[in-house]
Amino acid sequence: MVTEHTTGTMKQFTMNVLNGLSMAILIALIPSALLGELTKAILPYFPSLQFILDATTIAMRLLPAIIGLAVAMQFGRSILEAGTIAIATYVGSGAVRIDEGAFVMAGIGDVITAGVTAAIATLLVMKLAPQLKTYTVIVMPMTIIVVAGGIGTFLLTYISQITTYIGLLIMTMTDLQPVLMGILIAMAFSLIIVSPISTVGIATAISLSGVAAGAANLGVVAAGFGLAIAGWQANATGTSIAHFLGSPKIQMANFVRRPIMMLPILANAAILDALAGILKIEGTPISAGFGVSGLIGPVNALHLMPGGFALFNVLLVIVLFGLIPVALGIFFYRVFERATLVKSDHYRLDFE
Repeated sequence: MVTEHTTGTMKQFTMNVLNGLSMAILIALIPSALLGELTKAILPYFPSLQFILDATTIAMRLLPAIIGLAVAMQFGRSILEAGTIAIATYVGSGAVRIDEGAFVMAGIGDVITAGVTAAIATLLVMKLAPQLKTYTVIVMPMTIIVVAGGIGTFLLTYISQITTYIGLLIMTMTDLQPVLMGILIAMAFSLIIVSPISTVGIATAISLSGVAAGAANLGVVAAGFGLAIAGWQANATGTSIAHFLGSPKIQMANFVRRPIMMLPILANAAILDALAGILKIEGTPISAGFGVSGLIGPVNALHLMPGGFALFNVLLVIVLFGLIPVALGIFFYRVFERATLVKSDHYRLDFE
C-alpha cells in the first residue's frame, strides 16, 4: 500500500534528480552553447581561439558524469559516493563506445538514460551505505559502477530509441506544418519553463533541432518577457529583469498556485512563433531552452541563418527576440487584465 509519506518521498526523490539534471546541463552545456558558437563564428579570423572551442566541447562531453555528480550532491552524499555515482552515470549514458578495441567519446550520450542511471545509482548507494560500514571503500565503487552502470547500459538502447523517435516525430511534423507545430511547441515550452522540468533537459534529451528548436526557444523568450512585464508593477526592477536575463522559472510557485496567470504568456508565445514558423527561425538542442539568457538563443539563431551574422539577420533577430515579445507581452497583459483574469499582484515575488 502506497502511503502519503511514501508518495511525498518519491516526489522529493524525483525532484532532487530533476534538479541535479538541470544543474548539470547548465554547468556542462552553457559554455559550449555561448562561447562555442561565438568561437565558431570568429575562428576563421582568430585561429588561436581553437582552445576555447576545444575546452567547451570537452565540458559538453562530460555532461553524463556531471549529471551523476550533481544528482549525488542533491542528496548530500559523500565524496566517495558522489564520485561513484558520477562514474556509474557516465558508464550507463552511452557517452563512450568501443571501436576496434579503442574507447571513443560518442558525444554526450543519452541524457534521459544518464538521469535514470544516476537515479538508480543513488538509490543503490542509499540502500548499501548503512550496511557496508567499514567495507564501503572496497565494495561501494565496484558494486555501484558495475550494477548501476550495467543497468543503464542495458536500458540505453530502448530509452534512446524512444527519445530519438519522439524527436524525429516532432521535427518531421514541424517541417510539414512549421507554423502550427511552432505554435504548439512554443506554448508547451512557455509552460515547461515555469515548471520543475528543465526545458534544456527536454530539448537535449530528444535532440530537438531546426525550426522545432527555434520554436521552443521563442516560447521561453515569450515567457521571460511576458512574465517580467506582467509583474513589473509588483516586483523590483532587478527581479523583473531576472525573468529574461535569468530564467522565468522563478515564477514556478506562482504558476502552481494560479495556472491562469500563464494565459497572456501562451497568447504571446502563439503569435511570436507563428511569425517564427513563417520565417523558419532555427535552433539547436542546446539553445532550445534558454530564451535570451546569455544570448544563447539569438546567437544560435543567427549562426544557423543563411548569411549568418549579416546586418539584416541581426536586425531580424533583435525584432523577434526583443521588440515583438515585449510588445505582445504588454498587449496581452492589458487584454487579460481588463478581462479581470490576471493582475500584477499574481506575479509578485518575495525573496526576503
